[in-house]
Amino acid sequence: MKTSLGSVLAGIVLTIVVVAIVHADQSAEKAAQKAAESWLSLIDSGEYSESWNEAAQIFKQKVSLQQWKSALESVRIPLGKLKSRRLKTATYTETLPGVPDGRYVVIQYETTFGKKKSAIETVTPMIEKDGQWRVSGYFIR
Repeated sequence: MKTSLGSVLAGIVLTIVVVAIVHADQSAEKAAQKAAESWLSLIDSGEYSESWNEAAQIFKQKVSLQQWKSALESVRIPLGKLKSRRLKTATYTETLPGVPDGRYVVIQYETTFGKKKSAIETVTPMIEKDGQWRVSGYFIR
């Protein structure tokens, strides 16, 4: 009987731990998504300098303000105005290629622009030392 009770208790503890981990990942994904959407709204309204200012330090170390503005002007302006953006996926991870380990959420949106009917935007917020989610990467394909 002791073995059965011990197994049941171990199973309950394991279930509680798994539920806590899943909940933490979902909370991180929601907080990161909120930060990503706030940041994307700056780009959507043409506030490219402000989007750079609000980005993660790792982003600013890799891309200068002028490089960022030039990239957005050459890529985003030809797409036209944002028509719609729908969350496709949001995945929490602690490792990504080419960047230090940390807490990241890779978010993909299915996006429609005035001059491009179907695009995928990938936005990668990360937790910075101050506990805030800030965007560390952005790609459109």
